[in-house]
Amino acid sequence: AGAAMSEVEETINRIRTHKGVTGIVIVNSEGVPIRSTFESKQTLQYSALISQLATKARSVIRELDPQNDLTFLRIRSKKH
Repeated sequence: AGAAMSEVEETINRIRTHKGVTGIVIVNSEGVPIRSTFESKQTLQYSALISQLATKARSVIRELDPQNDLTFLRIRSKKH
């Protein structure tokens, strides 16, 4: 588990250093934030809204192929 965790840390740090990245929120399948670089209020707001989007994205993936699933969702916006 230690090696997997350091790989997660490396990935988070790599993403965090990309130009324009303001923060990272990682949520579990229930939409509960498990890692975040934002303050608590922003984390809760983003995780709730992103979970709704992920649920919609997952249903689209499953509609196209019932054997498939959403494993990763990256969002880029003008401001956030």
